[in-house]
Amino acid sequence: MRRILHFIGFIVFYIGEVVKSNLRVAYDVLTPTHHMKPGIIAVDVAGMSDRQLLFMANFITMTPGTLGICFSENKDKLYLHAMYLEEDLAALSKELSDTYGKRVRNVF
Repeated sequence: MRRILHFIGFIVFYIGEVVKSNLRVAYDVLTPTHHMKPGIIAVDVAGMSDRQLLFMANFITMTPGTLGICFSENKDKLYLHAMYLEEDLAALSKELSDTYGKRVRNVF
């Protein structure tokens, strides 16, 4: 039962993330000034199973503005291309690891 509740919570969270990302990308496309600061970031995914890594990479890639590139050789880092990198890359990496990673671990 807990897994079902985690899954429902994940779906609600993910839909919210997709809507926010779509709005951010649409705003950037429709305005004359681009706010993109693209770059590559490493997200800590240590301790995840292959199945969890698969879902983590796919869910992040399906969110507009981000694209999973590859895993490190020992599968402890997921490298992403992001359209909007903030100044503090470590904080962004931790946020992705905490939000997506925690939810993926709970569901899968």
